[in-house]
Formats: sequence, structure tokens, C-alpha cells
Amino acid sequence: MSGGLLVAGTTSDAGKSVLTAGICRWLHREGVRVAPFKAQNMSNNSAVVVGPDGRGGEIGRAQAMQAAACGLAPDLRFNPVLLKPGSDLSSQVVLLGEAVDTMTAGSFRTLRPRLSETAYAALAELRSAYDVVICEGAGSPAEINLRDGDYVNMGLARHAGFPTIVVGDIDRGGVFAAMFGTLALLEPADQALIAGFVVNKFRGDLGLLAPGLDSLRQLTGRPTYGVLPWALDLWLDAEDSLAYGRVLGRPAAPHGTEWLDVAVVRLPRISNATDVEALATEPGVRVRLTVEPAELAAADLVVLPGSKSTVADLAWLRETGLADAVTAHVAAGRPLLGICGGFQMLARAIHDPVESRRGSVDGLGLLPIEITFDPRKTVRQAAGTAAGELPVRGYEIHHGYVSATDPESTPLLHDAAGAGEGMVSGVVHGTHWHGTFESDEFRRWFLDRAARLAGRTGFRVAPDTSFAAARERTLDLLGDLVEEHLDTAALRRLVESGPPADLPFIPPGVPG
Repeated sequence: MSGGLLVAGTTSDAGKSVLTAGICRWLHREGVRVAPFKAQNMSNNSAVVVGPDGRGGEIGRAQAMQAAACGLAPDLRFNPVLLKPGSDLSSQVVLLGEAVDTMTAGSFRTLRPRLSETAYAALAELRSAYDVVICEGAGSPAEINLRDGDYVNMGLARHAGFPTIVVGDIDRGGVFAAMFGTLALLEPADQALIAGFVVNKFRGDLGLLAPGLDSLRQLTGRPTYGVLPWALDLWLDAEDSLAYGRVLGRPAAPHGTEWLDVAVVRLPRISNATDVEALATEPGVRVRLTVEPAELAAADLVVLPGSKSTVADLAWLRETGLADAVTAHVAAGRPLLGICGGFQMLARAIHDPVESRRGSVDGLGLLPIEITFDPRKTVRQAAGTAAGELPVRGYEIHHGYVSATDPESTPLLHDAAGAGEGMVSGVVHGTHWHGTFESDEFRRWFLDRAARLAGRTGFRVAPDTSFAAARERTLDLLGDLVEEHLDTAALRRLVESGPPADLPFIPPGVPG
């Protein structure tokens, strides 16, 4: 089997990432050498990958998850262009894992030839190394204002000659209009590559949906390859924090007699919100994202997560009253954790001539440290210990570093060389390391500590929760859904033979 496929969507968060991962898992279980690819991703949820030169680089977290679905280690070529929004008007440009520029909407046209050339070269290398490449689009291919110079949706499909399927989220409503409209807004050459549709998140009687699917085929001349049911367990490795509901996952009943309530502040530029997903896999741990000060007051543990704009998000904390709520939480003797940007906010002072360029500003003053931003970005995998001997793995992605600290401070972690990392001061904890809660023993130790500090004496950590196993179950579930609910024989023909030659043009289209 050889070839490729583009998974496009009617909207952002329609299901492109999970469908791509599911198809990858299905093909991997079939013995196909398959790789994922997303030419350009816009997300502050990223994973650290060790490049061929031994240096750490970033790709979108969804592509790291898709790599795992393929049985592969993450590769910088799986997501050659990553845009990390720092504000509504600018994004950091990460090219093959390395931050190379800051881009505004106005400068995108100037940079786009370089970005597309890099993306196409990465795809060519993957096509020569693997039997099949399953590509994920971005947003919607019907964003006709962005079609000129596009290299991630139909521009990519045209360049590679890949057939395309369009996935739509029926839970949003209007899925038939979205699918038809997506097709009808494309120019003829693009429409010629749209082979059919997939319906995502369906709940109910398929018999009631069938007449709509038949009408869609009559109107477009294209089949629906399947209908994926709503699956409550598909919440790990979200590409964007906006994909989360208020409560993460489906919390299992407590192992002891009490719940542990965790409130995570949903910062405007939240980064790597996936850090707290591992907490939500534990029985009796209820994790919710919030912007309400009252919910911090009621929580046992408060988490300030990472941020792509530490100083700006710190100002937002103060404007919304959340900063006062965080301080009051600590004053009440309940535990607080800051991760990366959230850790930096806990400092006495932040000196930032790089990201916000606001110079020196006061932090929350909850840890005896100062933070200074450096133009050089730290991107690396990390390993070490906590509490003397517990193994911990994680990764670092940040410009800020600890430039001054109390010499008597207590580190939260120690790296492989024995150097201290992060800090513990009373009930306040902080670290630059992302992903530490995926280390099962450390996660249990920290939750047990947080419960004791919060006075939850009836909370007990389950002794056997494995985050790695939970992730594998998710990937297997995605593969199962594809095998059980999609026409895999038709998908196989599509990958191998390309789009059918007789697909009709649906007016009005857009002039090429």
C-alpha cells in the first residue's frame, strides 16, 4: 500500500486531529508504514522533539499524538511549521522545530514562500521514507480569503495530488450545510480532489441520519465514508485548550472517601494545557479549567499553567481578580502549583525585554525568585528526580529563566546532574518542566502532598493508574472507531488510487 490522504474539516475542532490519528492507528495495525503530517499548525500546545542534530525542537502536540498512533517517535518533519500565538496580532514562527521569527498578519505574505518550501520539502522526505502519509489540514479549506498561497489545505492536496475527505462535527449543528458549503466554495481544481465526507460526534439513531447522507450524495456526487459516534473518552492530547469543556475527562469515583478538586486557570494565552490531563486520569481527582475567582476559592489545588505571554497574562490575572483569589488561596494554606509561565508569575519580579518588552514588572511575590527573559529559547527534554528518588521526565519550552533566588530555597525537582529545578515554599510549588505528571510515581506523590496540604484526609491516590496506558487506550479506541464505523476498504482504495476521476463540479465555486 502506498499513497496519501488529506483530512480537511468544515471548521476548526471538527475532528481532523482525532480522525487523522484514528486512520494512522488503523493503518499501523494493518502493518502499513504510515506517518502523520500537518504542514502548518497554529497552537500553543507543543511537544519537544530531539532533532537529528541532537537539539530540542517543537511540533504541535497533536502531531506527537498522531506519531504515537503510527508507532513512531515524534519527528520535526511531521509538523514543519508551527505558529504559536502571542497575541491576537502576532505569532512566533517555529520552523522545523526552531523559533526563527515573530510574524504579524501583514508579514505573513512575505514569510509564506519560505514556510511553504520547508513544508513541501518535509512532505517529500516523508513520502520517500513511508508507504503512506496521512495529512491533517488546518481550519477549513473554505477559508477563501486564505486560499492564495495556501500550503496546508487544498494547496497541499494540489501539490501532492492527494485525495481529500472533509470531516464535519454534527454536534455543532448544520453539518450538511457546512459540508455542502465547504465543497461549493472551492474552485474546480480543488473540488476535483474532494472525494467525500465523514460525520463526527453523532449521537442517536443512524436511521434518522441516513436520508440526509443520501441527499448529500445526490447533491455533491460524493459519498460519506462513515459516521463516527460521540466518544466521551476522547479528550487526551487536545490540540487547543478551547477543545476542553469545563471539566476534563470523566472523573472516576474516589479511591478513598473524598474528592480532590483542582482548578486550572484558563489563561488567555494558555500554553501546554495538556500538563493537567494526567491529573484528570486519576480516580477522585476533578480537574476543571476556569476564569472564575470564586472557583479558585472553593478548590483544593490551584494550578497556574504555562503561558505564551507571561507578562500580559499576569496583567489579565490582576484585572479579573484572579490574582487576588490565587493569593487568598495560598493565605488559606491550600496548595498552589505554577508551571512554566505560571511558575514565572509567582516570582517577586519579572524582567522581560523579549516577549512583552515591558521591562521589569512585579510578579505575584509568592516565591523568592526573579525571572529574566532571554532571546534564546530553551527547548529540551528533561529528566531527573523528585522527593529524593522518584523518577520524573518532562520537557522545557521557555524564554524566561530564574535569574535570582533565595539561597536557602528548596527545589521541587532535581535534574539528571543533581541540580535543583523549580521551587517549593510552604504550600507554593513551581517548575519550568512541562509533562511531569505523566510520570506516575511523581504524580501520585504530588497529589498525596496536595491532598494533605488541603486537608483532604479522606483522599487516596490509586496505586495503579498508568498515564501511558491511558494514552494507548485512547489511540486504540480511535483505531477501533475507524475500523468499525468507516468504510475502510473505500479509504484504502482512495489512498492507493487517488480521487475518482468523475467527481462533479458543484457551483458556484470560486474562480481559480
